[in-house]
Amino acid sequence: MRKFLVVVDMQKDFVDGALGTAEAASIVPAAVKKIENFVGDIFVTYDTHFDDYLETAEGRKLPVPHCIIDTDGWQLNEQIADALTGRVFVPVHKPTFGSIQLAIDIAEAAQGEEFSVELIGLCTDICVVSNALLLKAFFPEAEISVDAACCAGVTPESHEAALKTLASCQINVL
Repeated sequence: MRKFLVVVDMQKDFVDGALGTAEAASIVPAAVKKIENFVGDIFVTYDTHFDDYLETAEGRKLPVPHCIIDTDGWQLNEQIADALTGRVFVPVHKPTFGSIQLAIDIAEAAQGEEFSVELIGLCTDICVVSNALLLKAFFPEAEISVDAACCAGVTPESHEAALKTLASCQINVL
């Protein structure tokens, strides 16, 4: 069985930048350990916006410019980048919360084999839950898991609410 790890949006702006939180920073060591010890294929999503971000639907509801492509805040957290050094991974640039491209890339990598997917990253209540649910919809027979210790939400309460939603939708919460 193939194993896939999806590292969701572990970018500087979400860890300690424009939208960073203490909770986000606190999961970095666990995420690093998970990446370093993972045996399988790795996908890394990048929340990717452009200079017109404030004019987008998301930007009008969250008027905080973040993860503008090629800026420092768009880059991976340095510890995460170090953990990925020397590892082969598939970068997935996504303009919104969930990524259909991620599902396509996983399907292509699986090449018809059975597989499981584990997600870690930020934010549990936005991009992690969106991608986990999207993957469960695309691959209803695959084991989809989220490692709660390697995720943080916008708030601790929203993190817990997202974990309950994931479990309700038959996604394993580790």
